[in-house]
Amino acid sequence: MTATASPLTVAPGSVVVVRDEEWLVTSIDNTLDGQLLHVQGLSDLVRGTSASFYESLDEIEALDPRFATVRADDSPGYRRARLWLEATLRKAAVPLLDDRLVVSDGMLADPLPYQHSAVRKALDPDNLRPRILLADAVGLGKTLEIGMILSELVRRGRGERILIVCPRHVLEQMQNELWSRFAMPFVRLDSVGIQRVKQTLPATRNPFTYFKRVIISIDTLKQDQFVAHLRRHRWDAVVIDESHNITNSATQNNRLARVLSPNTEALILASATPHNGRAESFAELVRLLEPTAVTPAGELITDEVKRLVVRRHRNSDEVKQVVGADWAERREPQNLLIDATPAENAVAHELDSIWLHPASGTAPYSGATSHLFPWTLAKAFLSSPAALRATIRERIKRLPTSPAGAVERHALQHLASLNDRTFGSSAKYDALVAHLRSIGVGKGSDERAVIFAERVATLEWLRVALQKQFGFGPGQVELLHGGLTDVDQQAIVESFKQQNSPIRILVTGDVASEGVNLHRQCHELIHFDIPWSLIRIEQRNGRIDRYGQRHSPQITTLLLNPSTEDFRGDLRVLSRLIEKEHEAHKALGDAASLMGKYSVEAEEEAIRKVLARRANLDDVVGDASRPDTLDPLAELMALIQAAHDTAAAPDEPVSDLPESALYPAPIDFLREALQEIYLTPSETPKRNGVSWREYPDQQYAEFEPPADLRQRLEVLPQSYLSDRKVLERLKLATTPAKGKQLLEAALTDQSQSSWPEAHFLGPIHPVLDWAADRALATLARNEVFAVRGAVDHPTVLLQGTLTNKRGHVVAAAWFSAEFPSFGSDLHHPGHCFVEPHDGATDMLSAVGFGGKATNPGPVALAGTEGLIPAAVDSARAALAAQFTVATEATTDRVERWSSRIDEWDRRAAELGGRLYVKQRRIGVDEERRISDEMMPDRRLVRPLLLVLPQSRPADRPEGR
Repeated sequence: MTATASPLTVAPGSVVVVRDEEWLVTSIDNTLDGQLLHVQGLSDLVRGTSASFYESLDEIEALDPRFATVRADDSPGYRRARLWLEATLRKAAVPLLDDRLVVSDGMLADPLPYQHSAVRKALDPDNLRPRILLADAVGLGKTLEIGMILSELVRRGRGERILIVCPRHVLEQMQNELWSRFAMPFVRLDSVGIQRVKQTLPATRNPFTYFKRVIISIDTLKQDQFVAHLRRHRWDAVVIDESHNITNSATQNNRLARVLSPNTEALILASATPHNGRAESFAELVRLLEPTAVTPAGELITDEVKRLVVRRHRNSDEVKQVVGADWAERREPQNLLIDATPAENAVAHELDSIWLHPASGTAPYSGATSHLFPWTLAKAFLSSPAALRATIRERIKRLPTSPAGAVERHALQHLASLNDRTFGSSAKYDALVAHLRSIGVGKGSDERAVIFAERVATLEWLRVALQKQFGFGPGQVELLHGGLTDVDQQAIVESFKQQNSPIRILVTGDVASEGVNLHRQCHELIHFDIPWSLIRIEQRNGRIDRYGQRHSPQITTLLLNPSTEDFRGDLRVLSRLIEKEHEAHKALGDAASLMGKYSVEAEEEAIRKVLARRANLDDVVGDASRPDTLDPLAELMALIQAAHDTAAAPDEPVSDLPESALYPAPIDFLREALQEIYLTPSETPKRNGVSWREYPDQQYAEFEPPADLRQRLEVLPQSYLSDRKVLERLKLATTPAKGKQLLEAALTDQSQSSWPEAHFLGPIHPVLDWAADRALATLARNEVFAVRGAVDHPTVLLQGTLTNKRGHVVAAAWFSAEFPSFGSDLHHPGHCFVEPHDGATDMLSAVGFGGKATNPGPVALAGTEGLIPAAVDSARAALAAQFTVATEATTDRVERWSSRIDEWDRRAAELGGRLYVKQRRIGVDEERRISDEMMPDRRLVRPLLLVLPQSRPADRPEGR
């Protein structure tokens, strides 16, 4: 029997009937058209299917828990009841007010307290929504922090639809980390992925409604066709990596961020350089997270920013106490001063006397920016003869047909002729070869090196020359630059991570200076030329100087030393940049604050002024030992960092909740689920099995995924599916130790794949989700199981939830309802005694249900008909008292949020009707609406299990 409530009263965990099929409610959105239910199919026809139903458009029937019927479990050891209950508990969202970590330490990531503190900050109920800026310095593992936050959101029922935006060359790296370590599959929409989508979906179909979890580059996503799709789509979580690229309000990147921000519940921004030195740009970033953290006039509110931003570096107290040998200290940098050859000195003299410091005071440049181009030539010369040749040729192509153009052409041609003589006698190239040999790079050696240079011409020249010089074969010297396709860039990065990769020298431009991990197999980095930017130097160095580096990284810089005195002085300026970055690395963990420019382009311009004798280096680049000289934004970052160091608690337990109340490990749940589904899982699919094999000593299991599971796995990375034949035979590592071993082996084995051979069966693995869905289907509509347990009287186990208007679970309660006078009145269950429990584990332990048990047969149910409605009614009465604290805590938080909004409104009124205030008010009005929807709205009770005394006889069918 069922009953329909009006208005619709449901919450995550409720079961509803729509179109005559049963669905489990996973989350709820409040919209202008009423409630929008996001559901997952339970009945046979829709099992494994996700859908969304509007209350106003579909006839939705909520199953009244009072009318639930009871079915005696006749399975061995009450297997079906155990599986159904475990599946139900897995689907139950962890409440918003519960800031304990549930799954973070169950993943393949080292349990580092400083990373867990970032996760706790993101989940802090004091934030209106999970929104955070991860501004940790280079190398601390922001990708892992992102994965941990997302996995916790998934377990809280707030991570079904996720979009990750990152640079295109790290798409596969990000995808690999999130799947291999956190069991979260993402569709990668790189150039190949987009073509695959075009072949699959109609041109008018929104790809973001088809794929629940997507990883895409910002360059692709900001295209008009995708922006149009994004405006019509809501996400549970959005991640924008390298988010310093979205701070300029005049750019497409910023436009994209402003489209995404209001259309997502959780927003995670990540950047080691989170601002460009301008308060208004940083305010734009903070405003994306929470509009009221910035005043209407655009001023940052320090306390609010501290609540929303995480900032640490290698030598922060919170970090250095725990990284240990997993992040070896950087060696002192090597600046190799190399005397120029006579041919190079001739070029240097020509540049100095004709272009940089001409006696006449005027260089032969015929363009409008005469103070810039001579330094462009100088920078190219300091990079390589090939770079200078390319720069001269490009300039000659664009020369005007005028007398001034003719003068410049003559000067450039003379410079080119001098430069051509240096190709056979490059002192810096010879020094590079000697240095590479001194560190062991060569044929037959496993030693590797990363060589950075700015100019593509330099990179191409080095690749060809080094391959010939060392006699390397194909693929042993690889070139990575921004002109390559996204697929080629990803392939090179992924290959370099592997121990068996043929690459011995990676020659790369600054495309690899952001986000790319090159430290797995390499600890030698060489600057063949010097960026005129501390930020760029720091980013380059961070590719090998990062967490997980077990060899002390060595940074080496090659400095050409021409005989021309003025040019020598210029080189001393550049060598000081390398030294300044190292000083800042040790003292501040952030080199950008020394110059206060926070932009590569702005730093280059400042250094150009120093080289042109229009500024002093010590005035342009600050002193790392004098933090009092920092600019206001740097001071704010220092305050945030100091707050973390003060609050650090390295000995804090990582996790607080048991992974399962019924099974020791996920493999136990999966094994029992397969036994229930297939009876003999070890048989082949033709004989109704899945060829299940388990190897306890080797800590892994494998089976052939059935069709409905293969359908879920098809969204996994295509390279993973093909490399590891996942759709044919799925291999699962059953312990974290084995998972980490295989993850490491993927980078050292002979498979040439960075995807692990067997995937770790973590707590939110899709295979477990599939098994849970199959287990939930074992009961018919609105039924609960009855079992025997360690009780003296019939006892009903129940779950209560407090939800807000947004459909989020605010708090959860667990009850046992005992009927001590059961049986005295055949028509009434008798008095009900309701006892609250600390959690599901405590509740199950109280009735002795959890471990293996003997089932002598389906328990007799005669006379139990009234137990469920009586228990539900009594639990409902008990919920009011149980949720008093949660309601008060939520109300207090909502009032604090509202007061911040009121203060913003007050300040806005003082500024009058200015346009920028009206524009900013839109976001603040949205905050007020969300704040109102966070208030607790409804209490729901759900029966989970009827437990009868062990003495209760088995049901005897008629005639026996």
